Amino acid sequence: MSIPDLGRKSLRAGVLVSLDIIAILSAMFVSYFFLYPLEFIQNIDRNHFIETAISYSAIFIIMAAISRLYRVAWRFASMTEAVRLAMTLASSTIFLYILQFAVYGEAMERMLFLSFCLSLLMLGGIRLGSRIYVTWKQDQMSILRGRKMKRRKDEKRTLIIGAGQAGRMLVRQMKHSDSHRMNPIGFIDDNKHLQTLTVNDVKVLGTLEQLEEVVENEAIDKIVFAIPSMSYQERVTLIQRAKKVCTNVHTLPMIEEVAAGKISVNQMREVSIEDLLGREPVELDITGIQAEVEGKTVLVTGAGGSIGSEICRQILKFNPDRLLLLGHGENSIYLIERELREAKIEAELIPVIADIQDVERLREVFMTYTPHLVFHAAAHKHVPLMEANPHEAVKNNIYGTKNVAEMADEYGAARFVMISTDKAVNPTNVMGSTKRIAEMVVQHLAKSSETKYAIVRFGNVLGSRGSVIPLFKSQIAKGGPVTVTHPDMTRYFMTIPEASRLVIQAGTLANGGEVFVLDMGEPVKIVDLARNMIQLSGFTEEQIAIQFSGIRPGEKMYEELLKEGEVHPEAVYPKIFTGIVTEEPDLDGKLENMNQLMTDEALSLYLVNWANDCLDRFEQQQTADYKEMV
Repeated sequence: MSIPDLGRKSLRAGVLVSLDIIAILSAMFVSYFFLYPLEFIQNIDRNHFIETAISYSAIFIIMAAISRLYRVAWRFASMTEAVRLAMTLASSTIFLYILQFAVYGEAMERMLFLSFCLSLLMLGGIRLGSRIYVTWKQDQMSILRGRKMKRRKDEKRTLIIGAGQAGRMLVRQMKHSDSHRMNPIGFIDDNKHLQTLTVNDVKVLGTLEQLEEVVENEAIDKIVFAIPSMSYQERVTLIQRAKKVCTNVHTLPMIEEVAAGKISVNQMREVSIEDLLGREPVELDITGIQAEVEGKTVLVTGAGGSIGSEICRQILKFNPDRLLLLGHGENSIYLIERELREAKIEAELIPVIADIQDVERLREVFMTYTPHLVFHAAAHKHVPLMEANPHEAVKNNIYGTKNVAEMADEYGAARFVMISTDKAVNPTNVMGSTKRIAEMVVQHLAKSSETKYAIVRFGNVLGSRGSVIPLFKSQIAKGGPVTVTHPDMTRYFMTIPEASRLVIQAGTLANGGEVFVLDMGEPVKIVDLARNMIQLSGFTEEQIAIQFSGIRPGEKMYEELLKEGEVHPEAVYPKIFTGIVTEEPDLDGKLENMNQLMTDEALSLYLVNWANDCLDRFEQQQTADYKEMV
């Protein structure tokens, strides 16, 4: 916060405190005079009255500060803040009542009750007055600009879905903002008590069922979703309906992203494919994460990647002392460091350019900073590329993970969380096999180390590098076609923030060697995802065709998060489960055997068979083939 902003907020709080003191003193003066007019004129105990009045004011100011009433933006206040004001004043009155008994042996109940009522009216009036003044001032500015007299031709006729607090705030800002060119024509809302009424001078035109009819009758150019608390499934259905009748559809963030009093026009964004995912978000154990992260040193490998960078953003919300951004690509580390520094965070950011295959470089980093938490996101993830380059997949995904995990053990990290993938379950490809073997490496270390190791598996991440979303966007921008490998191919999907939150939460739940998986709902057909993206881009399938290109090397028709019977039936945390996975008793021996395989084909077969617990049979067959050749 800048010094001028701090000064303005301090001045605002000071003025409000002064007005509150005047209001309470005035209320007590009027109450005493009204109840005891003769005593007030002739026999008033001035010391008693003054002491009581000052005590009442002081008690209220202290309790209001504790209740953070002086940090409320009263022009955006709702009934919640009004109730908080009343409760704070009532608590102050009760405390004064007790104090009077303790000091004077009696209390003036009638005067205290009347003082409470008058004080509440005055304190509420002060705050309501400031709100009315700001609104009036904005209206006057709008009139001066001519916005009330004549709407600009380029303003879009906008329909607001939701006449609740978010919608009302949004409409107020639309009316007083010159930059967004939106003319709020009306609301639609399912609240039957609001039908045909006006809210903030904007009429409620109907219910959600009447969406299509209202858009047509009112010639709507733009639709804005302003119901942050709406469930994902309802949101998906409504977005799909809205996109059929209006190409310009925007939304406010979900309720988990919206801070009280901060809903604004600037937070609106176009509806994205994430809005059509149809899944409820994972709620975090904020207290547990805060205790684990606050004041600690945290290391994130692969910090420049889509998952790693989002883990960094999420971690910074919990006030670590230092955050190490480790990555091999200097440009990606530069970009995430610059982004985080521009956010003016308090934590010390330390960019580290390092390759996880370089043990000595990792040892230098761990020795210098001794991280408390390690989140290992660095990996090769592209399935067809790893099929063509299995030796590189082994070096990075298996040995790179082994290096980081061993350094965490050697330098006493409290927790280590490895990010894995659903492709590690029954893998048919090199990438999935190397991630499964990397899981074995982590589980092997967990048995003998004081560091608490954990593995997190999740499905495809929407918008991450290498995912289908950027590819589909590029293909749509070029006019198509959009290529899908197979009409029946399905995948589990989650958003980047969801994936990152799961990883962070797993760090607090780990006891040693667990595999955590997210309840990801139902898998999604890739072809349905393609259709939704075409629709969101304002096209039809007639304009942008979908072509089926065939399954690529190493790809599976569907993915799993755990094998059958591997998952514990009860969630360890809402929407988070742990898996029962087999460990590898002869890890070092099989790693050594793997190193002796020179050809890509032999290495690929070895990896897939090992990851699927078929290696013994595979090695027996190799031995038999060798003897036959000899």
